[in-house]
Amino acid sequence: MISLNDDSVKELEEKIIASLKEIYDPEIPVDIFELGLIYEVKIKEDGDVEIEMTLTSPNCPVAESLPVDVKNKVEHIPEVKECTVNIVFDPPWDKDMMSEEAQLELGFL
Repeated sequence: MISLNDDSVKELEEKIIASLKEIYDPEIPVDIFELGLIYEVKIKEDGDVEIEMTLTSPNCPVAESLPVDVKNKVEHIPEVKECTVNIVFDPPWDKDMMSEEAQLELGFL
């Protein structure tokens, strides 16, 4: 049984974020983390991870595949036992949620 302390939780969170930064929205050349689609990453002591995320719109063409990609990518991290991805639309996503880096990349700044 895995039991994570504060330091290992922080390290795992950094690994999870790095993995999420490898997943790109197919219509926008920016990763989903920098786009602001990831609202929360919860890591439990037993290695279970829960991710709350949104999509750029409820009719997003990758609405079914993107959460599966996130789950699979995170579960490939050895310290992660299981990953649950919850899609939420409150608050709704808008371009102000993007990182400054993403806004620069897309010409919004």
